[in-house]
Amino acid sequence: MTFQKLIIGASIAIGVSVATVPAQAGTLTGATIGGTAASDYLVYDSNATNTFIVANTSANVQKVISGNAASPTGNVELAASSEQTGFNFTNNTTLTGTISGKTLTLSSLTSDDWFGAGNTTTAYGLNNLANTWFNQVLTSNNISSNLLAVFGYTKQTLFDSFLTNGGFQRFSDPNISYVNQDDTSGLISIGLAGHYNAAPLLGLPSNLFTSPLQASELVKYTYEGKTDYLYSFKATLSGLVEKSDGISHSGNYEVTIKGVDPAAVAEPSVMLGLLGVAGVFATQRKFKRASI
Repeated sequence: MTFQKLIIGASIAIGVSVATVPAQAGTLTGATIGGTAASDYLVYDSNATNTFIVANTSANVQKVISGNAASPTGNVELAASSEQTGFNFTNNTTLTGTISGKTLTLSSLTSDDWFGAGNTTTAYGLNNLANTWFNQVLTSNNISSNLLAVFGYTKQTLFDSFLTNGGFQRFSDPNISYVNQDDTSGLISIGLAGHYNAAPLLGLPSNLFTSPLQASELVKYTYEGKTDYLYSFKATLSGLVEKSDGISHSGNYEVTIKGVDPAAVAEPSVMLGLLGVAGVFATQRKFKRASI
């Protein structure tokens, strides 16, 4: 009887301890490229120092988005032609995959995203994403009207110059370097490869600041019925630069989505533990019947 009790206790302990271990959510899987401009993307692999273009294959797409904040590795650039003449700002390119059993779609931005459907005007001071983001860039980097005036700018003239020079298109082509989910909290982390110092991209001289001006490109996401935009004004050094220009991908900007908590998944050993418990009880009943 003492031996049987020990077996029962051990079996239950094994079953309970394994059952409470959550499943490993991991990274985005089954990644596919789509959107209204499904061919407008580039894949960058990496080595210890550089990122460099590789073939647009499904295997390469999946490979380069498997990094993390400590090691961003390569990336997939959506709407890669955004800086070229004749870029169609009404089309988008998407990256879609599954993470912890849920579908996540990441997309480049269009003019409708920035300025509203129909975008009859792109003026400074309107209530749209373009103005909201642009003013947040200035505020987050401590760029005041007085500081801009030193270089002959106002907020409006800087906005107008940025608009005219294709700045909004330039920040519409996110470079996705990783998509991971925390297996406890469910938080989804997305790495955006960008410039560690984005001052020149805003049309501002780098020597205007005592520290780098930081602003990521934007990414649009759809997850669990919700669509919104993600961007960041804080970068870490990626340890990489794009091989051909020596500047791009030097900063890693991490943005997050509150994901669905990954469900606890019973391991095979749980079932073995439960079967062991059931077997002991069945044997115990046989012993009792035999002793009557």
